[in-house]
Amino acid sequence: MKWRKKRLLTGVAAVALATACSQGSEGGAASAPVPPEVAQGRQVYAANCTACHNQDPNQPGALGPAIAGSSEALLQAKVLRGEYPAGYTPKRESHAMIPLPHLTNEIPGLAAYLASVTKGS
Repeated sequence: MKWRKKRLLTGVAAVALATACSQGSEGGAASAPVPPEVAQGRQVYAANCTACHNQDPNQPGALGPAIAGSSEALLQAKVLRGEYPAGYTPKRESHAMIPLPHLTNEIPGLAAYLASVTKGS
């Protein structure tokens, strides 16, 4: 009877290890490590942007457009000052977004994350 319990525990441990090792990878292949700036940008996006923009930055949200690939200059202008850079044509006519100056130090990470999720990259 003892050997069955030991065998069961060994099996459970093997499944747990396999599951832990495969989390975060797609199709069973190991994924590349995420740079810290991208990981921080992902957290900033989840905490501050998904209420209006989609969880997937490549898709439009309820209030905001798709923003994957947005440049750091665009993010500086729109997120911090509520304006667009010179010569930029907005994706939507609404002006619902308010400035979020508390994100000043987070713009580089946010830009890195949005660049990392751009379709086709």
